[in-house]
Amino acid sequence: MKKYYLLIIVMVGLVSCKKWLDVTPQSDIAQGVLFSTQAGFEEALNGVYSRCAREDSYGKEITCGFLDVLAQNYVITNLDPQAYRQTSMYNYNDEHFISRRDDAWKALYAAIANSNLILHHIDGKRDVFTGREYELIKGEALALRAYLHFDLLRLFGPSYVNDPAALAIPYVMDFTNKITPMSTVKGVLDSAITDLTAAKALLKISDPILDAGYKVGYPVKDSSTEETGLLFLQNRRHRMNYYAVCGELARVYLYKGDKANALANALEVINSNKFPWTRQNDFLNPDDEKKDRILYRELVFAWYVPNTSGALNTRFRDGENALFITSSEGQNLYETGSVGGEDFRFKQWFSEKSGGLGTRLQLEKYYRDGDANIHYQMAPALRLSEIYYIAAECTFDTDPVKAWGYFNTVRFYRGIGSAITDEPSKDVFMTELVKECRKEFYGEGQIFYMYKRLNRPVTGLAGASYPATNKMFVLPLPDDEIQFGNR
Repeated sequence: MKKYYLLIIVMVGLVSCKKWLDVTPQSDIAQGVLFSTQAGFEEALNGVYSRCAREDSYGKEITCGFLDVLAQNYVITNLDPQAYRQTSMYNYNDEHFISRRDDAWKALYAAIANSNLILHHIDGKRDVFTGREYELIKGEALALRAYLHFDLLRLFGPSYVNDPAALAIPYVMDFTNKITPMSTVKGVLDSAITDLTAAKALLKISDPILDAGYKVGYPVKDSSTEETGLLFLQNRRHRMNYYAVCGELARVYLYKGDKANALANALEVINSNKFPWTRQNDFLNPDDEKKDRILYRELVFAWYVPNTSGALNTRFRDGENALFITSSEGQNLYETGSVGGEDFRFKQWFSEKSGGLGTRLQLEKYYRDGDANIHYQMAPALRLSEIYYIAAECTFDTDPVKAWGYFNTVRFYRGIGSAITDEPSKDVFMTELVKECRKEFYGEGQIFYMYKRLNRPVTGLAGASYPATNKMFVLPLPDDEIQFGNR
């Protein structure tokens, strides 16, 4: 990794116009000042989250942008107002795709550099910390480093099931201007597991979310305790908390095919009972101030993106210039003619509009009534439902009935009363699981990763199917990364 990708810490309220960090004595002095106090470390960690919340990253593009286009979730018209048509055709030489890809690569590695800068200094400054913040900040920085590398792997490396020994991406573990060599797919996963395991141990003894009195919920009009106590320790679901680390470990282990460890970490989240299912009267409430379209209470981890409401509205609610799905395709996706007739997701996430292109479904998942809503504007990163899906997949081979139980639990809380209980076929189970994940993660960027992990054809609109190939699933590395010695 060349030093071009080392981004200076973005300090809230102290943002410098100097964007790129040169490793010079002047920068060292700035780092010395920043990391001389506990507040400086807090500010630096907040900077990692702030960087990830931008539109080129999880604030828009990686959550509900080109990844969902690659998953064939949207109708892309010939007019192509948002310049995604070539991306939907897997033309990775298209200038718009290249720009978005390069921006995402730089954004994630910039956040990794910021995490590494914290880790580079924190052990030598342990004496500046009080209480449990040393363990908390170090744990979050390690976990964020792993999370970001894993997403880069899921974008730019072959899947583990296809080629675990293939070179994939650099796993950068220090703040340095030296080139980091490429790691293999297996190497990236092993490094991520190492970081996440270390983070889990640190957060086990420091994370307020583990306290018996800590209750998740809505920040207003609820019994939540998430906004009590010191500001830095509040709203743990907006940060890489202990259970988010467990969930990410479950993801990484599943990607590696280690179902025993994936299940163990998934069950730790499920058995904690910390994340309540969304109440029907919140999801279905006709009052936009009280409606919870995002299923906020179920978010195990999410990016706080308060400045993206306008961009998300333009993306999905700008008439025929928006990203959308036709009414008939949406009804097919959510199986409204059969088991999905009462699916809350279809009824609350979409509104039907008419125009020159016929009837279409406008995605309302990210719409909220400004600051009056009961929850903040969030980009989902890890849902309780995904944890149940992981548990189901990891359980099926040994106990299909229990696996269907996890599967049916999510469907029940989405308004689907029809349960599958004793179907022994693994093929049927996986087909149903993928169908449910397509519904649950629509507009969230996760389903493309699932297709890739399973080496499964991508299901397109109008019955189209795109064969599973590395040409489709492995995004080309940015030219700069190739030019500077990594490939």
